[in-house]
Amino acid sequence: MAPLAPYACSDQESRGRHHAEPSPRFRNEFQRDRDRILHSSAFRRLEYKTQVFINHEGDLFRTRLTHTLEVAQIARTIARALGLHEDLTEAICLAHDLGHTPFGHAGQDQLNHCMKPYGGFEHNLQSLRVVDHLEQKYANFDGLNLTFETREGILKHCSRDNAQRLGAVGERFLHAQQPSLEAQLANLADEVAYNNHDVDDGLRSGLITIEQLLEVDYFRERYESVARDHAKLEARRQKYEVVRRMITGHVSDIICTTQEQLDQTKPTTLDEVKNQPKAIVRFSATIAEQNRELKRFLFQHLYRHYKVHRMTTKAKEVIRKQFDAYIDDPRLLPDKYQQRVREAEERDGTNGRARAIADYIAGMTDRYAIAEHRRLFDPLSTA
Repeated sequence: MAPLAPYACSDQESRGRHHAEPSPRFRNEFQRDRDRILHSSAFRRLEYKTQVFINHEGDLFRTRLTHTLEVAQIARTIARALGLHEDLTEAICLAHDLGHTPFGHAGQDQLNHCMKPYGGFEHNLQSLRVVDHLEQKYANFDGLNLTFETREGILKHCSRDNAQRLGAVGERFLHAQQPSLEAQLANLADEVAYNNHDVDDGLRSGLITIEQLLEVDYFRERYESVARDHAKLEARRQKYEVVRRMITGHVSDIICTTQEQLDQTKPTTLDEVKNQPKAIVRFSATIAEQNRELKRFLFQHLYRHYKVHRMTTKAKEVIRKQFDAYIDDPRLLPDKYQQRVREAEERDGTNGRARAIADYIAGMTDRYAIAEHRRLFDPLSTA
C-alpha cells in the first residue's frame, strides 16, 4: 500500500477494540476487520437480499452482495488516489449493508413501522448491531470485535438519543463532528454505485428506457459521447459503455473535488478532518446537481413504477404479518430464537422481545422470508 496522507486513518494509531486481542502477525488491524466481515454469516446472506428487484425476479439483477462489492471497488480506487487507508475504506464498505432487511428499502420501511412502539428500526444502526453483538463465531466475545474506526464508519447517521446510548462510537453526532475521510468516502461510493447500477438494472428490466433517460443531463452527455465514439455499437454494449462512463465520471469528479477541498482546508491530522464544518469528500456543485436530477428520475420512473410498487407492497405484507405473528406468539419462532427472545425480554421487557424479533426478521434473505411466510400462513405448508 502507498504511504498514507497525514489526514488518513492509521491502523497503528487505532482506538482499538472492545476486547483486547494480540495484534495480527501478517495483516494490519483494518485487514483483520475486513476479513472478519467477509467471513461473517451476515455478509454471506447479502447474496440473497434485494437491491431493487426481489431475488427471484432474475439472476442478473444486483443483490446487496454485488452492490456491496461494487461499492468497495469504487471506494478503494478513490482511497488510493487520495492517500487514504484502503483497507479501512474497504472494511467499512463491506459492512455498511450487513443490517439490511430482506426486500430492500421496502423491508426496512415496514420493519421500522412495526418497531415504532419499541424504538424503531434503522438498517445503519442494525449493521453496527450485527458486528457488535449478533454475529456469534468467536470464543471470547459476541460480535466481530472490530476496531473503533471501522465501527464509526459503519454508523453513517444517528439520532442524538441513539448516539448517547452508543458510547464512544456515537460521540461525533453529539459534537457535530465529521467522520474520517475513509468513512466519508464509503458513504459517497455507496451513492455512486446504487445510482449508476440502478440505471443498468432498470434498463435490463425494461421498466425504464434509453429515451426516458435522455431527459437526464448526466446520462445524456455520456450517451452522446458513446454515440460519437462508437456509432455502430450494438445496444447492449452501448448501455454498458454509458454506465461505465457515468461511474468513471463520478469517481474522477470525487477525486478532483476532494483534492481541491484538501488543498483549501489543509488538514494535517485526523482531528482536523473531524472538526471541519462540512464533509471534505464530495462531488463538485455541477455533478452534485446532476446526481440529484438522476436520483429524482430513478425515484419517479423506477422506484415508483407500478410493477416495483406491486412487489414492494407484497414484501411489506410479508414482513408485517410475520412480525405481528411473532410478537403475539414467540413460540412460532425456531427454538434458538425463542431463547433469544426470552433473554431479551428478561432484560428489556416488551421492547427487548420486539428487538429480538426484529433481529430475526432483519437477518432473513428474501427467499427465506417468503418461505417462512408460507410456512406460517399457508395451511397446506409443512413447518
